[in-house]
Amino acid sequence: MSAKSPTLDPHNRKILRELQKNARLSNTELAELVGLSTTACWNRTRQLETEGYIQGYVALIDQQKMGYADTVLLEVTLDRHEDDALARFGEELALLPEVLEAYLVSGEYDYLVKVAVDGTAGYERFLREKLYRISGIRHSRSMFALRCMKKVSSLQV
Repeated sequence: MSAKSPTLDPHNRKILRELQKNARLSNTELAELVGLSTTACWNRTRQLETEGYIQGYVALIDQQKMGYADTVLLEVTLDRHEDDALARFGEELALLPEVLEAYLVSGEYDYLVKVAVDGTAGYERFLREKLYRISGIRHSRSMFALRCMKKVSSLQV
């Protein structure tokens, strides 16, 4: 969908902004915040969901409280670059619960992967017991994140 879609008028943008702040708002609370009747707000929210602007609602879990205090950014290069090798690696990577995000990228490396771990010992376990058991990895390079400067769950409207 185009960024200039007529569906995203000022009221729809307000709905999206408010739901990004708090997706648990009742329709009545949301309608009040965006200046619409409850029926109009409900209809617009359903339309935004149907058209794919709202892809879902989630609970954001505190990574540190779950015992994964560190974030590692991992660059991975594969041995082969055929479609089947890329697909297999992507599928196996997606099964690992520590993997928060994974991107097939351009440049020197094939993948950029964001991983949640419990310190250097946890990262070593992740590498030995999980990542390096996926066949086809030629090289990897990792960086521990020292501090998160910005974190959002989706594009800001």
